[in-house]
Amino acid sequence: MEMGEQIGLARFGGSLKVESVQALAAKLSSDIPNRYIRPERAEDIVAGDGEENSGERIPVIDFGRLFDSESSVEEAAKLHSACKGWGFFQLVNHGIPEDVINKVKQVVEDFFKLPLEEKEKVAQLPGQTEGYGQAFIHSKEQKLDWGDRLAYATFPPNLKQLRLWPTNPPSFRETFDAYAIEIKRLSDELLKMISKNLGLGLKELYDMFKGGIQIVKCNYYPPCPNPDKVLGFSPHSDATGLTVLLQMNELQGLQINRKGKWLPVKALPGAFVINVGDIIEILSNGKYKSIEHRVVVNNKKARLSIAGFHTLNVGDVVGPIPEIVKGDKLIYKSVQFEEYFKMVYASKVEGKSLLDRMKLDA
Repeated sequence: MEMGEQIGLARFGGSLKVESVQALAAKLSSDIPNRYIRPERAEDIVAGDGEENSGERIPVIDFGRLFDSESSVEEAAKLHSACKGWGFFQLVNHGIPEDVINKVKQVVEDFFKLPLEEKEKVAQLPGQTEGYGQAFIHSKEQKLDWGDRLAYATFPPNLKQLRLWPTNPPSFRETFDAYAIEIKRLSDELLKMISKNLGLGLKELYDMFKGGIQIVKCNYYPPCPNPDKVLGFSPHSDATGLTVLLQMNELQGLQINRKGKWLPVKALPGAFVINVGDIIEILSNGKYKSIEHRVVVNNKKARLSIAGFHTLNVGDVVGPIPEIVKGDKLIYKSVQFEEYFKMVYASKVEGKSLLDRMKLDA
């Protein structure tokens, strides 16, 4: 494979290589390199120390009730309210086998326990975004997040670059693939209900996304001696359509921007945290909102998560759906998916700046 060869997601853009944060954290005593220090953290406004003390709780949706004839109407109304008023919800009773979840947790944990030289065997190559490293790094001055990632395009099958996937742990590829298939199915089913809630046919959004790109990203946030000075992941909204997040351990870290304050998310045992991305905000012409969120770290223990991002396909158009707009003012422009995704990969992770650039009055 040539170094600059555009494979998989590389057609949309790449990222500069940076040092492994996990390796850096292992040799650090107290002084954090300046590139990781975030002065803005001194002005943080956090809503209590969790949902219980903030007076607000992220909506919980029961997947089983969504598709039960007796409870579907009531649960679909809750889903509509969650997508419109929160952009985030927790999904319980989702039906993904516990065995599939436990196995993927194990292989991801085992991968990040490997020596650095072993992980580096699947390091991102120049001009690529898949593999072990960080994404959206475009300059040597840019502030860095306190976390490492392992990310791959998992769907459609022709995008998969299995030669870049780890062979250590030996069961990684098979396990990762099985998990990706399950969360793709889950996302497709949710999109049916979201489609119906937006006044479309049950299958309209499902048809748009069913052959679309899925990217699965594993996040590793090592402990930090001064966690209040860094960010595990900078504030951003997801540029894709629907995100399915699995928190791998009990450590909190995800926070959402709720009424100008950072609200910590306490994941329910066995639940997925689901959020609306920028593409669904654009398709719905702003009826559903993608929400800014970030990740903070701690000084005791590593935090791990797996995020599955679901989006449209090359050749599709990212723009408001006419049946949803009807007589409303058009908020967003329409662009080809490839152009949109090139914008995504050329951007820094910075709030909702990408979505702002998609607005017609920008």
